[in-house]
Formats: sequence, C-alpha cells, structure tokens
Amino acid sequence: MGTGHNYHGFPMEILQLTTTPFYFYDLDVLRTTLAEIRRLTADGPYSVHYAVKANGNPRIISEIAQAGLGADLVSGHEIEAALAAGIPASEMTYSGVGKTDWEIRTGISHDIGCFNVESVPELEVINAIAGEMDATARVAIRVNPDIDAHTHKYITTGTADNKFGIPLESLQQVIGMAMSMPNIHLSGLHFHIGSQITQMQPYEMLCDTINGILDQYEDQGIQFEIINVGGGLGIDYDNPDAHPLPDLERYFGTFKQRLHLREGQRLHFELGRAIVGGCGSLICRVLYVKENRGKRFVIVDAGMNDLLRPALYGAHHQLQNLTSTSSDIETYDVVGPVCESSDVFAHGCQLPVTRRGDLIAIRSAGAYGESMASTYNMRSLPAGIFHSSIDK
Repeated sequence: MGTGHNYHGFPMEILQLTTTPFYFYDLDVLRTTLAEIRRLTADGPYSVHYAVKANGNPRIISEIAQAGLGADLVSGHEIEAALAAGIPASEMTYSGVGKTDWEIRTGISHDIGCFNVESVPELEVINAIAGEMDATARVAIRVNPDIDAHTHKYITTGTADNKFGIPLESLQQVIGMAMSMPNIHLSGLHFHIGSQITQMQPYEMLCDTINGILDQYEDQGIQFEIINVGGGLGIDYDNPDAHPLPDLERYFGTFKQRLHLREGQRLHFELGRAIVGGCGSLICRVLYVKENRGKRFVIVDAGMNDLLRPALYGAHHQLQNLTSTSSDIETYDVVGPVCESSDVFAHGCQLPVTRRGDLIAIRSAGAYGESMASTYNMRSLPAGIFHSSIDK
C-alpha cells in the first residue's frame, strides 16, 4: 500500500507505521515560511509575533523561537509555554478580552513587552494590579476600526458588532485615561480585523484608518511607539501543494507601501495561521466505506474532537487518499466516528476509489487543529509527528 513512496511530500514509511489519527508536521514548509518572513521584514522597523493560539505544540513554538519571532498570547499558560520555548518576555504581547488577575500578574511579573487592552475595566484592573506589584505595565489600546474583513462571522473581529476592542468614538477618552494612570505606560495602538483574509482590500482600509488616527493624535502632540496591525492573513485551503506558503510578499508589501509610520515607530504583526497552517496535516485511516440510499460514506478514525474547524464553522480542508492506487474517482461524504451529526470533514468529496485501511490526509490543518483538539467521547488527543528532509 505505497510503503516507501513519497506522496505529495509525505514519507509513507513513517505514516504507515504511526498509529492514527495523528498530526503530521512538515518542518521544511514551516522553516521555509519563517525564512520568508525574516526576509520580508528585515528592511525596516518590523516585529512579527507568532499567535500561539494557532498551534501550541512545544516543538512548533521552539522552531518559531529559533527563527527569532516573538509571541502573541491569549492566556497565562501560553505565556509560560512561550517562555519555556525561549521567546524573550520583551517580545511578547498579551491579547484577549478576558484576562484574569493571575494572568495579568504573570505578564507583569515577567515584564512582558505589551498588554493589548480591550476595555476600560481591563485597563483599570491592569493599573491596579501593577500598582500592587510596584510595577509599570506597558499597554497598547486595541481599537475596533469597524472594518468588515469579509470572512466567516465566527472569525471576523473588527466590526462594530464584535466584542473586541475600543470603538473609534471612545478612543480619545481611553487614551486620556491611560496616560493619566500612574502604573500604565501607553506604548501604542493595536488592531486586528479578522482571520483567513486573502484579499488585501481590508488591510488597505485598515492602513487608511490608522493613517487618519496617527494624523489626529500627532496634531495633539501624542506619539505612539508601537502600531500593531494584528494578523489574519489567510492560506490556500483549496490548493495546498500549489501554494504551501501564503502570499506574504503582498501582505507585508501592503503595509510597507500604504501605512505611514512616524519616526521611531515600530510596526508589529501577529501572524498565526499564515505561519503554521500549511505545514500540518491530520492523518487518519479509513474504518469503513458504506452506501446509504445512493450516497457513499467514508468513515475515518479521526473525529471532530481531533479537528474541530469543519464542525464549528463549516471550514474546508482538502482531503487526499495517500494509499489508493485506483485511477477511478468516486464521490464520498467523509465523516468521523463521533456521535454528532456535525462530525463531517467533507461533503461530496472527490477521491480515488477508497477502501478500508486507506490513509487519508486532511491538509492545511497546522493551525487551529491540534490546538483545538479535545477528548470528547473520551477519545485520546492526537499525537504530533515531525519530519524534515534536512534532519535525516
């Protein structure tokens, strides 16, 4: 069944000997992505922070730390994981609308680079806790620019209907409050408009909005050290072999050309999916192929607990049969074993004739795959397997 064959870059001798389901990570793809990011951000005052929520596997974070990236974090445990991987606290930003007191204390005690503040009550709590600790917390105010990134409603974050950030009409008041607080240092402004953004127009609109804000506050004599534009750059879920890397050149180029930074300002990016999405695949094995009223089902041993995205918001992943030798194509619904009707990876999926025992790769699963996995139905968490042609 294909032992020794390398299909779409997959080392079949490794895949055949590993208990399914598991996540397979191609370190060559990850390292190429990181090298491209370094190349494109080496010519200016740019810092890239990896959004750890995309994939918290220690090996992944370690690879990213070795590449010199910082970390964007949304929990205290993510702070600890980033520190353990060797990312300096000074290169960490802490985001999220619901920071707990112990998480704020953790960030302050390690003197992290910046808290991205989402609300006035949060700003007040950070100031109070920093005061108790006889410390000063650096903050950036997250601004909700009311820009529609034209993505799924569950992953858009920059419109007026979302829970994230401070509305533009309240920004002046919140900046004044932050500047008056004794244990707060206002470092900058933070923006993040959504995820899986593949067109540059939303980013162009964001640049125009930020330019207007900077003009307004420069007239008032207020300067910001940091402008953080978040992340959200999408990947190609339809053609992962043709486009294993996202369009990083166009993404960074948009901000370089359109955003008017002031002297001494640093531009921060918070990329997650764009860094790790393309390097990971969920590998599973076919348990059964059945036909029900003219519809064919492929039942695999991976479930929605292993990869939640399709069940959560109908996300599309390309599926590949790695072991079928048939040249005939059939149409299947590919489903998992979990006792939920939403445990479906693909409807109407075109695959070569598929049989019990075949290996299926669910592609582009490096982001929000392993990090969102659960033990629902008391199923085991999937393992992570790493491979690099260079490390052989």
